Amino acid sequence: MTVIDRLDYVPFPEDPHNHKPGSRHSLVLDPVRADGRYVKDLVLNFEHLAAEEIIPVHVHTNEEVLIIDEGEAEAFYDGEWVPVGPGAVILVPPGVPHGFRNRSGSRVRLHAVFAGRVVGTRLLERSPAPGTEDDPLPPPYIIDFRELVGGA
Repeated sequence: MTVIDRLDYVPFPEDPHNHKPGSRHSLVLDPVRADGRYVKDLVLNFEHLAAEEIIPVHVHTNEEVLIIDEGEAEAFYDGEWVPVGPGAVILVPPGVPHGFRNRSGSRVRLHAVFAGRVVGTRLLERSPAPGTEDDPLPPPYIIDFRELVGGA
C-alpha cells in the first residue's frame, strides 16, 4: 500500500495543440516495487484548470473517470456542453468525446482516473498556443505515464 499525502502541482508541458499556460497538474502513479506489490494500471491526474482555459474535446482508448472537486465548468459529453460543479462525477467509456471549459473566472479543481498506464488519445479540437491557430489537428498519440514520470 502506498500513501501519497502531498501533491506537487507543476505546469503542463508546452503543447501547441493543448495550450494551458495558467493551469497546473499533479500526476500520481504508485511507485514500482521490486516485489511487484504496487498498483500497476491506475493513473490519477489532479488538475487546477485556470480561468478561461479548456481541455479540448478528445477521445481516449481507455476508460476514464473525471471528478470535479471545486469550481464551476462546462463538460462536453454526449455531444453537448453541460454545466458541472463540485461533486460531479463523469464516467467516460473508451472512444467517447469529452472535454472541459472553465468559464467561471476562477480555477476549477478536478481529477481524472485512467484505467491503464498506457493511454491513447486523439484530439477532436485544439486549444492552440498563440501563433498556431491555423495548425491542423495532430495525429493520435499514445502516452505511457510511467515513461512520462520516469518509471515511477
